[in-house]
Amino acid sequence: MTQQGGSQRDLPGAENGPYLLQPLLEDVPLSEDGSKSDIKINCVEYYDGNLYVGTSASELLHFVRIPPDPTDKNGKPMFISASRLAPTFSEANGGLRPGVQQILLLPRAGKACILCNSTVTFYSLPELTPIFESTQVKNCSWIGGVDLNEPIINDDSRSETDTVTILMSLKKKIQVVRIGENPRPLKNIDFAASSLSVRRDTIACVADTKVYALLDVDKQLKIPLMNISSLEPPSSPELVSQPGNVSTDASGISRSASTSQPGRQSVPQSHTRSSSLGGAILGNLGRQQDQGGDTSRTFSSPDQPGTPQSGPIIDKALPEVPSDPQARQSSDMSRPAALRPHIASPAPEEFLIVTGTSPEEVGIGMFINLDGDITRPTISFEKYPEQVVVDGGSANLASSRNGLAEDDDGYVLASLDVETRNGPRFGIEIQRVDAGNDAHPEKQWLFANSLEPNGPYGIRSLIGSDETQFEEIVDKLSEKRFSSFPNPISASVASLKSLDSRTASSMERLSKEQELFERSFDSQDDDSLPDGWETIRVSEGEEFTRRLAKVSTKLVTWSGDKIWWTVRNPLILQLENTLGASSDSQLLPDKLNKDDVFGTIARIRSREAKTELEFMTFRYMQQKAGVLLLSALLLAPPHKELADAEINALEEILTDSQLDPRVVLSLIPEIRNEIIEGRNGIWIYGGVKKVTEMILCSDQFEAIAKNSIGNLESRTLHFLRRFLAAWRKMKGFGSVPDEREVFRTVEAALLLVLLELDRRAPKALGRHSPVKIELHELVDKGVDCFDRAVDILESHRRLFILSRLYQSRKMSGDVLATWKRIIEGEPDDGQEFQDGELRIKDYLAKISNQSLVKEYGVWLARRNPKLGVEVFAEDKSKAAFEPTQVVEILRDEAPMAVKHFLEHLTFGKGHTAYINELVFYYLDVLIDDLKSSEASRDAVMAAYAAYRALQAPKPTYHHFLTANTPEDNEVWQSRLRLLQLLGGANDYNTASIRQRMNSLSGDLLVPETIILAGRESHHEQALRLLVHKLGDYDSAVSYCLRGGASVFSTHGGTSQRRGDAVPPSTKDQQRLFNAVLREFLAIEDASERVEQTGALLERFGGWYDLDEVLRLIPDSWSVDVVAGFLVGALRRLVRERHEVKVASALSSAQNLRVSYDSITNIDEKGPTKAEAELPSEAT
Repeated sequence: MTQQGGSQRDLPGAENGPYLLQPLLEDVPLSEDGSKSDIKINCVEYYDGNLYVGTSASELLHFVRIPPDPTDKNGKPMFISASRLAPTFSEANGGLRPGVQQILLLPRAGKACILCNSTVTFYSLPELTPIFESTQVKNCSWIGGVDLNEPIINDDSRSETDTVTILMSLKKKIQVVRIGENPRPLKNIDFAASSLSVRRDTIACVADTKVYALLDVDKQLKIPLMNISSLEPPSSPELVSQPGNVSTDASGISRSASTSQPGRQSVPQSHTRSSSLGGAILGNLGRQQDQGGDTSRTFSSPDQPGTPQSGPIIDKALPEVPSDPQARQSSDMSRPAALRPHIASPAPEEFLIVTGTSPEEVGIGMFINLDGDITRPTISFEKYPEQVVVDGGSANLASSRNGLAEDDDGYVLASLDVETRNGPRFGIEIQRVDAGNDAHPEKQWLFANSLEPNGPYGIRSLIGSDETQFEEIVDKLSEKRFSSFPNPISASVASLKSLDSRTASSMERLSKEQELFERSFDSQDDDSLPDGWETIRVSEGEEFTRRLAKVSTKLVTWSGDKIWWTVRNPLILQLENTLGASSDSQLLPDKLNKDDVFGTIARIRSREAKTELEFMTFRYMQQKAGVLLLSALLLAPPHKELADAEINALEEILTDSQLDPRVVLSLIPEIRNEIIEGRNGIWIYGGVKKVTEMILCSDQFEAIAKNSIGNLESRTLHFLRRFLAAWRKMKGFGSVPDEREVFRTVEAALLLVLLELDRRAPKALGRHSPVKIELHELVDKGVDCFDRAVDILESHRRLFILSRLYQSRKMSGDVLATWKRIIEGEPDDGQEFQDGELRIKDYLAKISNQSLVKEYGVWLARRNPKLGVEVFAEDKSKAAFEPTQVVEILRDEAPMAVKHFLEHLTFGKGHTAYINELVFYYLDVLIDDLKSSEASRDAVMAAYAAYRALQAPKPTYHHFLTANTPEDNEVWQSRLRLLQLLGGANDYNTASIRQRMNSLSGDLLVPETIILAGRESHHEQALRLLVHKLGDYDSAVSYCLRGGASVFSTHGGTSQRRGDAVPPSTKDQQRLFNAVLREFLAIEDASERVEQTGALLERFGGWYDLDEVLRLIPDSWSVDVVAGFLVGALRRLVRERHEVKVASALSSAQNLRVSYDSITNIDEKGPTKAEAELPSEAT
């Protein structure tokens, strides 16, 4: 059964400590008629839904637990009064009536032992019916000593009842009694005036009014430990360590106050312990108490003492008398004040005992094992406690530890009071069992806020336990649907008017897109969401969390007429309280203590969750802290701004918390409009939803909600960039709920952030900017929010980035259309698209869609004919076109590019099919220009005159023309191309060309006429024009050497030669040289005539006949002009004569050789006989 807990903020003592007080029973009817107000609660016990309360009025109150209605989530159990019992007792000497002193429940035996006014009576469970009517135990100071190692209930279902052995502290002995069907005494142990005992197996730790000791119940051995008060003188040696014998009259339960005192025997030396041990440690601690720091953060109290360092335990002097008047008064007394002994057992082989000097001084807790050896460092109490209990191990909140220590050994809770400015404050001091390991132990203070400080608290560890359920945990950790626009006005499309004008239209499209997306997504799912699905999901989530939000407790605290459960404070509530906010409004950015938030995260940073609840708790705290710190980053006043290191920590917190990034983005102006919730919505922890919506609805956020992203600081944008990039890396892992909606939102937001950062980046960084690189990477890898990304890029006028986005999806048509928009002048704020026409040409070569290649190739050819034709002429293009097809396309759609395509085919690829067409194109351009422009005609004639005026040596006319032709003059460039085609070894229609040229004066197109004359074998005409019209003597000589085959030839001509192009014959060459000689001799300028003729004869005299030259050379010329030729001719004559002689000699030698060979052959064969035939006889 479960007890429901209310809101922890309304409960008394709800702090960040390990325990809370939850009402168990208020207004306990201590007086039957309500007339007495001085009655107090002495003891409390609970088991199996039955609450037993012992009062100072010698009454035992029995209450029965009524569970709440299971259908009422907020219902609480009720305790109704079942009986009011007045246990029988015998009047003690002196007439003192302390009332009901102890309630000892023995569930295994089904019995209860009640100690009332020093008399023990017995009852049955649970209704407390008196049993053993004739049996009472008088003059008893304590009952207990139940073996804590034994289970409370016997698990063996075959035995209905079982026996339990208890210890009764009588005046001069401890009686061991077995409770079963009847109480049966087993033995008596000699230990006078004992007042407390706790047992583990056969070893009991007992105390009287002065000293603690260990008893072996079976072996009757006693090990004295130390005095309760270190001011008590040590026991005399002869009284220490005496074993006790079983009483001779232990045949029945004693019915009177008189008992026989057994004899004493010595105890073996190995079990002796120094009785001054407690005083030594306490004295050592007293000297160190001034060094201790404040060990509690939850209450105002004097400084806590430090923990003594471990080391050899030796006797030390007592601390100096304190200066406090009350302490001085105590120290002046002749005898120390009596201290109440306290014994607890935190572990199966360990006891905790408390020593001190006086009720107003520090108390010391010492841990010993079953042999009396100290097991761990001591702990200290602010004052000597009234009561001490140990709550060991986990409180079992869904098997979760509630503290932050790796090993939960439990807590020590002590009832005491401390001095404050307003007087004494009663409460519960809480510290860990292992607090002695810390130099400055941490302590917490627990008390009921609504209770007047009228006395110490009672505290007890119960036999039974109960479960408390924290609905606050359910509210915080169960998932709820989150709305990024909790304010309906903010969520309306009307808010688009407040946005940046460049994004308003795209946001309107986004709203429609989201609706369409969600409808489309829903229609694809055959399993539509049922009615009320959200309520069902919330209910199921709460039920799941409710199973985890239970904590078991067996500690109870009381004061006055009120009883509380002392419940382990769940870790989530402890951590929330460390955020430093007493109310939700203090979590708003202007009041948030960011140091407390970072401190809370630091406490869990190094922890690893070991249970499901811890995992949820850590993640919840990280998410909540992330939201709070993010709001501080956005909204905090200047003096509370986050430092850069804190922003980095915030990024890590949010990333590790796995908080839906859409929740984070809901706090970012403008970007929050990119959130896509989908049909299922956004589900987050209820506590995170609450604090996030509180921030979204705050006046501070409303003031910035309508801002644009441009109002954010750069460091905030960089934080978002890193955070969103980290989330995007999770894409495809499958561990993200609502992955489709999440990553569509993340990528759209990241795109916005990167665009804004890129806008702010220094222009000098160019494409090397880290932000630009990341932006390119984002769109290049593709985004899920494709349509939204298109709208964003369009609205931000980032066309080049848009084209890259299209490329990521291989949308070639859109890529080309976007580039075309940029080239045609549409604004592209990024200005990244350089060499646009070239990039289009290269891109067209990579795609196989012929229609796209044709469309944009023609567009490019119109814009840049020379570059455009390369699209169709590219050998490696995936969309190949036939040249004839390209020519037709260009003629129809880009006439200006036809020439360039033909040039590319002819000069670049060596194709000759279009040479005639290209020749006529160039010729038309040239003739039309010369006909229409007198300046062009003058320029042509001036070029001829200038060339003729050059002094020898001079370049050929073709080189002269090439060097002096402007690169940007299409007419002159066309003429060079024309000469290249005409002078190359190409087939073309010379007759048509000449006919076209005849429309101009022959003096204008001299080189062209020379080439055609050579093609038509009119060599004399060609040479005449070369010599007399151009004055290009070197070209004339070259013409003769080539046999008239070509003139003005270049290396850039086509590689294919004509079929009839054969090497010239010597005869033809000689004929041409004779012709050029006659032309040289006809040069008008005499000096030039003599110079060129002499040079020709000297260099090429071998082609001429001496007699013919002498006949042609005028007699008036000096011999010096032809001296070189004559010398060469004579040399040739001498060489020829010598050659004749050599040939004759070689012939004679050859003749002799032949004769010699013939004679030698005859000699080798020798003579042969030939018999003559006899004449035939005449018949």
